[in-house]
Amino acid sequence: MFDELPDAVVTLVTAAVSVLVALVVVQIIHVVVRRLGRRAPLFAQVAARLHRPVQCLAAVLAVQGSLHATTARGDWRGPLLHAITVLVIASVAWVVGALLVILEDAALSRFRTDVENNKRNRRVHTQIMVVRRVTVAVVVVVAVGAVLVTFPTARAAGASLLASAGIAGVVAGLAAQSVLGNVFAGVQLAFSDELRIDDVVVVEGEWGRVEDITLSYVVLHLWDDRRLTLPTSYFTTKPFQNWTRNESALLGAVEIDVDWAVPTEEMRRELRHVCEGTDLWDGRACVFQVTDAIGGMVRVRALVTARDAPTLFDLRCHVRERLVQWLRENYPEALPRSRADVTGIPGVRIDKVENLNGRDLGPAAVADAPDDARVFSGSADGRERNAAFAGRSEDT
Repeated sequence: MFDELPDAVVTLVTAAVSVLVALVVVQIIHVVVRRLGRRAPLFAQVAARLHRPVQCLAAVLAVQGSLHATTARGDWRGPLLHAITVLVIASVAWVVGALLVILEDAALSRFRTDVENNKRNRRVHTQIMVVRRVTVAVVVVVAVGAVLVTFPTARAAGASLLASAGIAGVVAGLAAQSVLGNVFAGVQLAFSDELRIDDVVVVEGEWGRVEDITLSYVVLHLWDDRRLTLPTSYFTTKPFQNWTRNESALLGAVEIDVDWAVPTEEMRRELRHVCEGTDLWDGRACVFQVTDAIGGMVRVRALVTARDAPTLFDLRCHVRERLVQWLRENYPEALPRSRADVTGIPGVRIDKVENLNGRDLGPAAVADAPDDARVFSGSADGRERNAAFAGRSEDT
């Protein structure tokens, strides 16, 4: 019966049956792996990512096998086999790329970045993301090269191109210099630990979080939900602030200009009360200092700590708002003002100051500054900061 049919029809029927059988087998394996994925997340990833690539590869291999199994001959056979060879290369590259992504996703799942003290996890996450892009790019380049090799004209063109590199190679190198520079910069950022996913940075006057690092550019998620995209080479050639280089916990300052009549001790106690009354403060440092006293104003600074940069921003705003409100309600005479001395005022005592409302503000000098008035001493956090900034002594 089949002997009476043309060879092309026999080949077509054989290929169709082979593809159908291959797809049925792949579907059965997919169902089994998906059921295993209910207990093991890795199998779930395999079932989700490898299903389509394996289907494509199985179908192409089935067609290729059916062509080799038949005796059909014709002008169409050579080009068809060549096209199938190209599809096999592309399908294999697809499967290999999917396997690499599965392995990288499995590694990423072990290093979560949505937890506190995640410095190591963010570093590994960044490195894996860059490695993923490098490996996918390598697979694509190798696949394209393998496809080109299957064309005799392409092989001849490649040989002539290599033989006449010379000036063309120099021109191509200059043209690709910026692209390759960004690629190498991306790899350098990933493995030098200079910049990581979720790092909080200040770049070009913009404060934001590193959202993505590719081989050619870095995406920053700014505080107002804008996105700032910069080439990776920017971070290897220009300075930038990394607020979470060593740890996510940060120290922030709130500066307020007030009048000379400000009651510093009471304001220091109010700062402590404000910090202890909010969950934004991490309990490490709550320091109140007078940092400047010129130009008719006194500048006070509140130093507070928080567990991460977003929390620190909210804490600084909260402290500033509460201190301003406290001054306005309790010591309005301590708000900034301009005064002119038109006559001398003899007999003013410097050990006691009386404000405009007649309240006694107490002694003007304090013998020993409390811990809340020290940044580099007094508390355990202050002593640790002192050791970090003191530098090496002459005896060591």
